[in-house]
Amino acid sequence: MFRILRLLFLASLALVLIVLALANREVVTLRLLPPEAGEFLGLTWGMQVPLFLVIFAGILLGLLVGFVWEWMREYRIRSTAVKATRKAAYLEGEMDRLREKTHGPQDDVLALLEKPAR
Repeated sequence: MFRILRLLFLASLALVLIVLALANREVVTLRLLPPEAGEFLGLTWGMQVPLFLVIFAGILLGLLVGFVWEWMREYRIRSTAVKATRKAAYLEGEMDRLREKTHGPQDDVLALLEKPAR
């Protein structure tokens, strides 16, 4: 069921993108600087591309910036998770070492129920 919905969504997205590309086939000029500033600085670089490529490139650039921003924002969360995982592994190892040393119960439930010997 979800596979069919996913395929329908992808097909409709592809159809919308194709229609958008066909409707925006006019050639536009991309310039590095506005014409007056480019002439003043001697940088009159320009490139002619179809408008739909400019639209698609803008969408992809926006997605890329968003993904990088989110990855940088979540760095602290990932760092905390790594530290917690290392600490849990250390504590599990320590628990196993203590269990072997004291010959305590091998079952965790029984270890919780029994009171430690003093």
